[in-house]
Amino acid sequence: MPIASVNGTQLVYEEVGEGFPIVWCHEFAGSTESWAPQVHYFSRFYRVITYNARGYPPSGVPTDPAAYSQDLAVEDLYGLLRHLGIAQAHIGGLSMGGSTTLHFGIRRPEMAKALIVAAAGSGSTNPDEFRATSRQLADDLESQGAAALGRYGSGPTRVQLRRKDPAGFEEFMSLLTAHSTAGSAHTMRGVQAGRPPIFHWQAAMQALQVPTLVLVGDEDEPCIEPSLFMKRNIPHCGLVVFPQSGHAINLEEPALFNSACLEFLHAVETGKWA
Repeated sequence: MPIASVNGTQLVYEEVGEGFPIVWCHEFAGSTESWAPQVHYFSRFYRVITYNARGYPPSGVPTDPAAYSQDLAVEDLYGLLRHLGIAQAHIGGLSMGGSTTLHFGIRRPEMAKALIVAAAGSGSTNPDEFRATSRQLADDLESQGAAALGRYGSGPTRVQLRRKDPAGFEEFMSLLTAHSTAGSAHTMRGVQAGRPPIFHWQAAMQALQVPTLVLVGDEDEPCIEPSLFMKRNIPHCGLVVFPQSGHAINLEEPALFNSACLEFLHAVETGKWA
């Protein structure tokens, strides 16, 4: 896998297909492999790029806790695009990656032709509780290792994947429990617990002119209100709600996810997105 040296660390990435670039940013429990259904589909039409965030081997795992934050995640994405010589791309992400996508659009709007923000905003409705829970999980990761990752991957917004796709859930769990526990702990403290609630960014969202599609599962309770908030405040925004769906909607409902995103991108590219 090719490697980009970015902001003092190394990011491993993959490219498949030809055409206009689309970049997918993974969630806390994910990695490059999490986007397999989207890589298979969108590489028919686009140059598809996926990468492992810092803290996710074989990307670098900095030992300094200060080397992990939402700001650095956005700058890593910027550095990767610069490394690849990409001036503009469609940017998409889920959960942690959805937050990276949103903030990349806010900070680097000239480089984002369209934004796809899926299952983002966890913790925004209960920030103090979320930060405390996230820091406890980071402690558990350091003391208990993969067992803590396994419990995280079996939470109430993950049971939908297990119900719909048992084999896919087993693959998801196998990949998750192989993550670096040190990298995951640093990410949980610095990125997840360190970011402000989505509601903090209202003014920035209202100024955002990049076409945006927000997607959320109707059983992903922590992300429903933040998704509605984004819809109400981002001027050129659409919202898709997936029925009987949890957090990992790109894996739970890949056909629906892919078709919704492709229709959105087609509307943007033909000037039909309102």
